[in-house]
Amino acid sequence: MLVVRAIKEHDLDGLLALASQVGGGMTTLKADRGMLGNRVDVACASFAEKIAPPQRDYLFVMEDTANARLVGVCAIKSAVGLEEPFYNYRIGTLVHSSNELKVFSRMETLYLSNDLTGSAELCSLFLHPDYRNGTNGKLLSKSRFLFIAQFPHLFSEKLIAEMRGFQRADGSSPFWDSLGRHFFKMDFNRADDLSSLGKKSFIAELMPRHPLYVDYLPPEAKEVIGLVHVDTAPARHLLEQEGLYYEGYVDIFDAGPVLQARVSALRALRESALAIVETAKQDGANESPVLVSNTVMRDFRIIAAHAHPEHGRIALAADDLSLLACKAGDPVRTMSLNPKKNTHA
Repeated sequence: MLVVRAIKEHDLDGLLALASQVGGGMTTLKADRGMLGNRVDVACASFAEKIAPPQRDYLFVMEDTANARLVGVCAIKSAVGLEEPFYNYRIGTLVHSSNELKVFSRMETLYLSNDLTGSAELCSLFLHPDYRNGTNGKLLSKSRFLFIAQFPHLFSEKLIAEMRGFQRADGSSPFWDSLGRHFFKMDFNRADDLSSLGKKSFIAELMPRHPLYVDYLPPEAKEVIGLVHVDTAPARHLLEQEGLYYEGYVDIFDAGPVLQARVSALRALRESALAIVETAKQDGANESPVLVSNTVMRDFRIIAAHAHPEHGRIALAADDLSLLACKAGDPVRTMSLNPKKNTHA
């Protein structure tokens, strides 16, 4: 049985095992014990509310309780760019015209930007390949939205998610090879590693501050701007279902898209609701799966349960109650696993 829960100190080895399978391009989840250990410490302090909200990093793990095995990870950073710069490229437009020559042209440009500083960030989403089936990916990704809905006061108005950009089969990045490599004099993986370790001052020191014309890039690089890694496409779709959208910001290393949304406009803020737990008197296997979380920050837990909330109450099986660390009479937050279809579209 699967549960997504707040990470604990003893989860470090399992987290390291997951990170070792991620591959390049995900700067927030590198297989480095020291870095991950520090992150687990910050996450535990975050759930315990021992540090200020803007400094918090809420790290969640998916556990297969039958095997006591960590099989997935995801996170929410409360705010980016407050302690070290947070860079993106903003895609802009420059117009060149001449009345005398009857010439008018629009050219796309890349601006080095700190526009998204202070935003909350969804990050570090990874599900073990053995578990990429059924509703497991949805449970892992969407669990974070119920956490935000339960504790909306802890987050700024804007939420973002940097998507891993397109890479070739050998792990190299066409965008990096055509642009960043010329300024940094290092390969993609080296720059990615330095960024993940917090050594980001080199970005400001080496990247040009003036706009870069997209048309100057080779076709292979131009074509991947805003595209996601093949393994990231399902994650992008899930985030877009919950209200995030692409608005012209991309990663400076691999040109992966940055999705964003207003927290107040998220589906979880509009559709999730509190309910009181009752003990199920019969098997609810015929019900559509519903996301159900407890309401305890320190030990936040969420599952996909076959149940139907009605009139402010929800009947859960004993196994579900155990996974949620709940009992009859406790409040839980619920939301349909899938968005309601828009019948007017």
